[in-house]
Amino acid sequence: MADWVQIAETKELETTDRKYVELTPMKHIGLFKVEGEYFALDAWCSHARASLVHGEVTDHEVLCPLHGARFDLRTGRHLSPPAVRPVARYDVKIEDGKILVKI
Repeated sequence: MADWVQIAETKELETTDRKYVELTPMKHIGLFKVEGEYFALDAWCSHARASLVHGEVTDHEVLCPLHGARFDLRTGRHLSPPAVRPVARYDVKIEDGKILVKI
C-alpha cells in the first residue's frame, strides 16, 4: 500500500522552480514546478545518475546536465538518448500548502 509523504511546502517553490529532496539514503526526488503544477521524479538520470534537478527545464521536459538526455516531467518517460529507460514518477498532491508525493 502506498503512502503519501510530505516532501516540501508550496512556499519553498515561490522563488525557484525545483527542489532536491532526499527522503532516505536510497530515495532521492526531484520536485519541479511548471506553470503552477508540481511534478516529482527520481532525482537521478537513468543513464548516468546525474542530478536532474540541475538540468534545464523547458515546457514539461527536463534535460540531464551531463549527457543531454531528456525526460517528460509528467510521465518520467525518456525522450532522447543516451537514456534508454524512464525515471520513476510520483503522484503529487497539495494539502494546506504542503506538497505530498505517493511513495
